[in-house]
Amino acid sequence: MEQMGYKQKDLEEMIGYKGHVSEILNRKRKLTLGMVRKLHDKLNIPLASLVQPY
Repeated sequence: MEQMGYKQKDLEEMIGYKGHVSEILNRKRKLTLGMVRKLHDKLNIPLASLVQPY
C-alpha cells in the first residue's frame, strides 16, 4: 500500500467493507478468494504473494 500510495479507503472500494479491510490489515481476518482475485487484477500483485500464509 505504501509503495503504491494507497490508503485504507482505497482498499475498501476494491474489496469491500471497512471493518473487513481493517481486520485484514491487522491480520485478524484472512483474504477470501474473491478478494485475492480483485487485488491481483486491480493492483497487479502476484498471486503467490497474496496466498502465502502469514
